[in-house]
Amino acid sequence: MNTIWPGVQEIRIRDEAGAFRVIYVAKFRSAVYVLHCFQKKTQKTSRVDLDVAAKRYADLVRELGK
Repeated sequence: MNTIWPGVQEIRIRDEAGAFRVIYVAKFRSAVYVLHCFQKKTQKTSRVDLDVAAKRYADLVRELGK
């Protein structure tokens, strides 16, 4: 997920209920931070979902002072 920031990763889950994504970052020592989780409705990840994760990442960096 370099579209959000280097080091941000994605877990893809598919089951009988559909496709799901978990966007997270694990490069900070204190914890693994989940930035956004959502169910995929289309082939392409929506700009809204990417923007939510990007804003949460920026907020996290500010909060941690990194």
